[in-house]
Amino acid sequence: MFDGKKVLVTGGAGFLGSDLVEKLLAKGALVVAIDNLFRGKLSNLQTFVANDNFTFIEGDVCLESDLLKCESIHSGFDVIYHLAAVNGTKWFHEEARDVIENNIVGTLRTLESAQRCNARYVLASSPEAFGDSKQQPLKDGNPMVFSNPAEHQRHSYGASKYLDEVATQHAIRQGLDARIVRPFNAYGPKLLGDEYGQVVAMFFQSVLENEPIMIHGDGSQTRSFTWIDDVTEGFIKAASNEAESGDVFNIGSEEEVSICTLQEMVFAIVSEDETWFGGLPSITKGQGYHGDSVRRLPDVTNNKKIMWQAKVSLRQGLERMWVLLR
Repeated sequence: MFDGKKVLVTGGAGFLGSDLVEKLLAKGALVVAIDNLFRGKLSNLQTFVANDNFTFIEGDVCLESDLLKCESIHSGFDVIYHLAAVNGTKWFHEEARDVIENNIVGTLRTLESAQRCNARYVLASSPEAFGDSKQQPLKDGNPMVFSNPAEHQRHSYGASKYLDEVATQHAIRQGLDARIVRPFNAYGPKLLGDEYGQVVAMFFQSVLENEPIMIHGDGSQTRSFTWIDDVTEGFIKAASNEAESGDVFNIGSEEEVSICTLQEMVFAIVSEDETWFGGLPSITKGQGYHGDSVRRLPDVTNNKKIMWQAKVSLRQGLERMWVLLR
């Protein structure tokens, strides 16, 4: 369905965005990627930057002028994937105002772009949009609950994603063809592993640098880690004709594991690598992030519509990631 289609990917130099760009180019799409390079990296684009069907714009999705520049390249778009956001858990509490501004304003501007182009719109939301909801698995209709902002601002991200969904659903009521995707803990070799990164990459980076691994709390909190290729396949299928405007897809593995189990799996994979002589780092325990979710498990019922399910187990994905990082 993408052969010859004009596609915009916001956040296109990021971990998830660059992988989506690569998959779309392989399907024959004419892809424009915009990224302000706050978290995205030009190195993520190096394998296809010379592709004649690809254009990169360093710009800000919060600025209408930058989006109009993107639109001018191919005289509009057929599909807009909006992935640009301030991500990285540590940012949510430390830079709450920037998180809110970038996430909400960026969504409003890209929705306007989709309406100008009459483009199909796919919003990258997040399971964080459910806030502190205790009801699992996470599915539409569950309460979306946010704690007292005087205690912490962790939910600057989740609440902004909630409002992104509100704005998208409002645009749908106005006639826009839009779908919502909530990726659950995507991981892969380009995932950032610094202190503002995500846990899988942080664990591997600690191994490679022989730095202590930090377990937040007692490590019993659970997540549903989903391999990057499975996630981008979900985004691609969400834009297909099998999906309908207003559909919401929880793109996540049903394999729920604790952070302690994740650490044990990482250590097991490294220990079994006969070419690795760096040993294993020590483990320390410390205070968790403000407002950290105890569980996060997706309800994937609606994914039957697009025939999507996670194909790569966590063990398989971690093995692939270790090989690529080494």
